[in-house]
Amino acid sequence: MTEQVMMALAKAGGLAALGIAAIGSALGAGTAGASAIGAWKKCYAQSKAAPFILITFIGAPLSQTIYGMILMNTIKGRLANGDWSAQNWAAALLAGICGGLGMCFSAWYQGVAGAAGADALAETGQGFGNYLMTLGVVETVALFVLVFSMMGLG
Repeated sequence: MTEQVMMALAKAGGLAALGIAAIGSALGAGTAGASAIGAWKKCYAQSKAAPFILITFIGAPLSQTIYGMILMNTIKGRLANGDWSAQNWAAALLAGICGGLGMCFSAWYQGVAGAAGADALAETGQGFGNYLMTLGVVETVALFVLVFSMMGLG
């Protein structure tokens, strides 16, 4: 395998981290968004005020895309600075794919939890702090994946 191919595969790991994490963010935001729209519809149907704060549940999974970008930039930076040679292509590729998948599922299930929170908050008007803490716990998985992936690259 040529050095150019190995460098391309290493860079592909960074792109995979971003792309796969973004897929999870889209799935999570879409799931929470669909639930929030349904919750708002219920509020309107009952002539209740529709809580704008549900947008928090929709936007929460988007941070995993940022984590994917951070991992991508870390991989790219190590290659550009000469910290790594092309021989590290497999580590970079696997870190990007596995890290991206961890972030993807964190974002996706954060959206699932956010969907339940949106429905519950719109119905009861209570518990926002508890629902937000739940999203924070799910978010922690993505942060762990980011940090541990970066450590694994070192």
